[in-house]
Amino acid sequence: MVDYTKRPKPPAGQPQPSGRPADARPAAPGAPGVSLSKVTLTKAAPSVSLTKTAGTSGVLRVNLNWNARPQGAAPGGGFLKRLAAAASGGAIDLDLGCLYEYADGSKGVIQALGNAFRGQHTLPNGELVAWLDGDDRSGRSTGGENLLIDLRHTAHIRRILVFALIYQGVPNWGAADAVVTMHPASGPQVEVRLDEPDPRARICAVAQFANEGGQLVVHREVRYVHGGQDVLDRRYGWGMEWAPGRK
Repeated sequence: MVDYTKRPKPPAGQPQPSGRPADARPAAPGAPGVSLSKVTLTKAAPSVSLTKTAGTSGVLRVNLNWNARPQGAAPGGGFLKRLAAAASGGAIDLDLGCLYEYADGSKGVIQALGNAFRGQHTLPNGELVAWLDGDDRSGRSTGGENLLIDLRHTAHIRRILVFALIYQGVPNWGAADAVVTMHPASGPQVEVRLDEPDPRARICAVAQFANEGGQLVVHREVRYVHGGQDVLDRRYGWGMEWAPGRK
């Protein structure tokens, strides 16, 4: 039996999210376009300060969810059948990852490829700033994929670029109907929809967290990239060296 979902153990001593959506809270008077429990980033309103809406405590869960088997795709079956369906453009396997740059200048990638679930850097006390909770390769996990960011360490963050990658299947962002939702420990959720799809691209830069004067601000990106992570790196000026990797 093949286990398609890798779930690494959570880092010792690291706070863990409850997995429950943030409680709905009333919107401030005179704040049009803001849901009681969710803020949607758009071209017209592309950024929000998490420090102001969620504070700097707890773990922020960045969730990627998508339609893994669009209408008309082949039904599930054995391993070879699923591979054939993916090769023909049936099943879509999306991966969630991020490029990070910390205040001390350290840079790296967090992704399922190469089993880099926790990146290459920790804080001096051994704690993590960001990490992945696993890799859903079946597309059947109701929880999707999650990137976790410890908001206690906001001061150590310079920038974190969240991206989605079509690891398997023909690029079909429109059919995948992917959405990234950020679940803070308190305050409204923040949603970014992967709209305006580019059928030639395998990677989409979804959102970027930036430390701006001590505040952690998230900016909507939704920019599709023709190429791999190395191309994404160059577009955003990370300056890292890349080598082929696999799960």
